[in-house]
Amino acid sequence: MERRNAWLSYNEADEKALEKLAKDYRTFLDNGKTERECVSELSREAEAAGYVSLDKKLASGEKIQTGDKIYAVGMKKIMALFHIGEDPMEKGMNILGAHIDSPRLDVKQNPLYEDTDLTYLDTHYYGGVKKYHWVALPLAIHGVIVKKDGTVVNVTVGEAEDDPVVYITDLLIHLAGKQLQKKAAEVIEGENLDILIGSRPLNEESDEKKKEAVKNNVLRILKEKYDVEEEDFLSAELEIVPAGKARDCGLDRSMVAAYGQDDRVCAYTSFAAMMEMETPKRTSCCLLTDKEEIGSVGATGMQSRFFENTVAELLGGMGCYSDLALRRTLGNSFMLSSDVSAGYDPAYGECFEKKNAAYLGRGIVLNKFTGARGKSGSNDANAEYVAKVRKVFDDSNVAFQTAELGKVDVGGGGTIAYIAALYGMNVIDSGVAVLSMHAPWEVTSKADIYEVEKAYKAFLENA
Repeated sequence: MERRNAWLSYNEADEKALEKLAKDYRTFLDNGKTERECVSELSREAEAAGYVSLDKKLASGEKIQTGDKIYAVGMKKIMALFHIGEDPMEKGMNILGAHIDSPRLDVKQNPLYEDTDLTYLDTHYYGGVKKYHWVALPLAIHGVIVKKDGTVVNVTVGEAEDDPVVYITDLLIHLAGKQLQKKAAEVIEGENLDILIGSRPLNEESDEKKKEAVKNNVLRILKEKYDVEEEDFLSAELEIVPAGKARDCGLDRSMVAAYGQDDRVCAYTSFAAMMEMETPKRTSCCLLTDKEEIGSVGATGMQSRFFENTVAELLGGMGCYSDLALRRTLGNSFMLSSDVSAGYDPAYGECFEKKNAAYLGRGIVLNKFTGARGKSGSNDANAEYVAKVRKVFDDSNVAFQTAELGKVDVGGGGTIAYIAALYGMNVIDSGVAVLSMHAPWEVTSKADIYEVEKAYKAFLENA
């Protein structure tokens, strides 16, 4: 059952639409390197498309009704968008659920120190990373510093053309004999992922201050540029990410290379599909969550009550809330867990089972189950639901393929699917195949990005 490469089916109009989507997607990646930035960017775009915040809608006293476009945001890191359909909410929604957090390095709460005339920020890696990937790269700082008076200071360093970048050093090859004997997981230790941010000392007269003159110079710069003190790091969220813009990849420009494509490629295409919707029969929903890379925990992760509470507020605004109505709405919903899959890489073919692998350029990937080894932590969609989704895709001429995440005993991974399934709704994982997943730069096919957006739109309209 080998699937055909989607590129072979495109006409000139398809290729034009594909390139436009890819360009818009690259712009989104450049503007949204953190979950906060993603929510801010998509909230702005949603409002431009006629969406109204749930808080504003409820405060107006106006009843929520068919055709309304509503969005809700939690703690600036999680969001849900709804296009109210013609059917009663109790009949369920068609939901696209993705996540907008990505592996990175987080700056610690007491991070700043000087050692032998060099100043660093101490970090703690976030999500599953190969630590050796993060050394000897140009890096950027994104995030916020919140002062005690509540003032929020936005920080972005390393993205503008004339910005400095920051950096993690590696041991020179000439002295790395012992280092190169270590296992890959130990070549770079987590506590050595410290960010080099300065080497120029402040010209201090006091002998006491001269001891940390480089650190003091950095503090002077932070005070002048952001009006913050060292103590303000205690209430900061600063993320270290690769510096630079998303790029076309390949001499044929058929791919996108960028940071954060797991899972912003599915988040953006889910959002784009929502923006194209006319008033649907069943209510359409796009849910973009945080914290998936560390288990979907916390107040902004899928395990929180944000989504459930938002749907309850939505039902209240429609004048039809009850606990039973909420349970029916969630239980009768259909969901695509919009998350990426491991693309087959012939350089590491021994880790894949070819008949059940995802290939770049062959369309959206359906993972009936994920998990590890014996399907541990998996959702495992019902066969009836898989058949329903197949029909939706085939009827809309969407290129799709099915896959598992590598060979059975090699490893595995999970998504938010199993958490949404706790409500009793039908869920299946579906998304884009990615090369070098969780690396600082990942690669996807423009054809897959195009097919995924088509698939998500077809699902919202016809599931």
